Amino acid sequence: MYFVTTKRAGYALFCMTPSERAAIALTEDQKRVHVLEHTGETWTVRHEWPVGEHSHTELMTRLATCEEPASVAELVRRALGA
Repeated sequence: MYFVTTKRAGYALFCMTPSERAAIALTEDQKRVHVLEHTGETWTVRHEWPVGEHSHTELMTRLATCEEPASVAELVRRALGA
């Protein structure tokens, strides 16, 4: 799976899945990683970690070898290596 990087207020890095259903983002202060779900016009944080626990790079690297999951829950499961 690949990610599309875009600008989003409050984030240093905001990377969407190809379908734009989910995103992995690094907060502007670069201390937290968010997994967000796109519903309608809104992005909602579904999972959050300190960068020291899971980096955005770690999550995206694990997802690089698979097809885009059908749900944010499955995306998180795969990203965490579960």
